[in-house]
Amino acid sequence: MKNILISGATGFIGQRLVGAMDANIRVLSREKQPDYETVVCDLKSEVIPDNTLDGVDTVFHLAGFAHDFRDATKIQNLYQKVNVDATIRLAKLAVKYNVKRFVFVSSVKAGGSPAFGVCVGEKDQDDPEGIYGKTKREAELKLLKIGKESGMHISIIRPSLVYGPNVKGNLQLMLSGIEKGWFPPLPETGNKRSMIHVDDLVRAILLVADDDRANGKIFIATDGTPHSSREIYNAMCSTLGKSIPKWSVPKILFDMVSLISTRIKYKVNKLLGDECYSSDKLKSLGFKVKKTLKEMNETDF
Repeated sequence: MKNILISGATGFIGQRLVGAMDANIRVLSREKQPDYETVVCDLKSEVIPDNTLDGVDTVFHLAGFAHDFRDATKIQNLYQKVNVDATIRLAKLAVKYNVKRFVFVSSVKAGGSPAFGVCVGEKDQDDPEGIYGKTKREAELKLLKIGKESGMHISIIRPSLVYGPNVKGNLQLMLSGIEKGWFPPLPETGNKRSMIHVDDLVRAILLVADDDRANGKIFIATDGTPHSSREIYNAMCSTLGKSIPKWSVPKILFDMVSLISTRIKYKVNKLLGDECYSSDKLKSLGFKVKKTLKEMNETDF
């Protein structure tokens, strides 16, 4: 990999990927980036320029549309435009400009959530979750078809819950709440949640880009050790230098709050439910993690 293009380079994962690269980097971004050659394009409203991939040999496509708290049915066109249309546009340009390798960072939501107590692999996932998951899955299938027809190396990564420095979303909210003292000690429910450190995810992304055995395949990325929500809570307390409470909010209170609305029930399930995935397929390529939740320190959040 000598000349690469990264979309989503300014995001949580993208920044770490850029930092790990020893190559000529071009980024696809909504705004010009001072340190890299930039193709300026807002995937929500603009079409990727035709010459975006001129001279590029490898594409890492991380950009996507997610975590929007508006009614998903009202903005379905944005999910479709960014997660599907822009992805396929980029892949077709890659074929046109003889790009050798194309890696798509998808989501475990493209396969759907597992049942309680079960850790699922790629073959077990067949029910995309929500509009986000459905559009990611549609993009996956179309990409694999393009790869098969063109001969371009296409690999797909489905990350589990990603943590690391400057993490965003629910983990950042939880960490901030624990630090400020308002996030309650979670009950131990025995649920299982798969995670992966962002630096290990970057290593997985680079592996599937480089390994010919990964061509035309989908890989779930985890650190191989699922944790309960309470274990994650305890690890965050330790990271912040806070004592771990010996008490917890009873689960029945979370169950009662869940009855208020479907939205609250969804959020409680996200907090205490199962999200367990197997990355055995990725391990078959020789992938090994270097960081786990138990080894987490203050630099990991």
